[in-house]
Amino acid sequence: MGHWTVQVTRGDVVESEHRVSLVVLEPDGGIELSAGLVDAPVLARSALKPAQAVACLELGADLDDRELALAAGSHSGEPEHLALAAGMLARLGLGADALGCPPGRPLGLAADRAWGTRDPDRLAMNCSGKHAAMLAACRAQGWREEGYLDPDHPLQRHVRATLERLAGPVHGVTVDGCGAPAFATDLVAVARLGQHLADHRVAAAMRAHPHLVAGTDRLDTALMTLLPGALSKVGAEGVLLTVLPDGAALALKVVDGGGRAVGPVLLEILERRGVAHPAELRELAAPHVRGGGHPIGVHRVRVCAHSSG
Repeated sequence: MGHWTVQVTRGDVVESEHRVSLVVLEPDGGIELSAGLVDAPVLARSALKPAQAVACLELGADLDDRELALAAGSHSGEPEHLALAAGMLARLGLGADALGCPPGRPLGLAADRAWGTRDPDRLAMNCSGKHAAMLAACRAQGWREEGYLDPDHPLQRHVRATLERLAGPVHGVTVDGCGAPAFATDLVAVARLGQHLADHRVAAAMRAHPHLVAGTDRLDTALMTLLPGALSKVGAEGVLLTVLPDGAALALKVVDGGGRAVGPVLLEILERRGVAHPAELRELAAPHVRGGGHPIGVHRVRVCAHSSG
């Protein structure tokens, strides 16, 4: 169905434009809407974290629901997030140096400001909860913890098998920003993953503790807080997986990686499906473009139909 773009205006001028590929699956799994290359390989990045959390649970990782939400999320590095990740490690008798993710600063803007001049830390990296859960899974299975990020490690083989079971074939493997394997799937598979997870304990934990999935002024947290029953996981480079309260699933990828185009497309889908949402969500997902401190432009979705000749 044609192609979708998000235009960024400044006054009456279109300043920038982002092309978007997307698919919406109805609750029965049928394709309700698609645009762009929805069956081409795509790196869904952190949108796949819920599947990784499922794999850790299946391997016996001892996680309560708050820890599970953190493991499935990309946390902002706020004090609650850091304490929870540190507690997961402490229960294993480990410290932050056991994490395979690189040191980082908090992802959240306020948390980063509060971090000040401190050196980057592995706990502050947004994937530390996922890595702590992976170490817990290795401990539960008696597997070596060294090299747990290697695609040939039994942990990562199980993660891949879990993703293929819940979503579909893996088209390739590379390395994510946190050092874990990054699996290439496709948007239909990503949406299918969301629907298969909708009734899983991982999804229930994410919905129950949305602040642990992301953080203050983050889209995942806002959507699950303001739209009860929704499930949401953003991925780097303009990826979003969302399951709506009615069971429909949206998976999208901004072709140029521009994350600012994610929210406007989400809002467009909510409106097309008649899903009521508060102004607070709109203000976060599609904020006004400002000039001189005042609203001067917008983020707007444009759908262009294919020409018949």
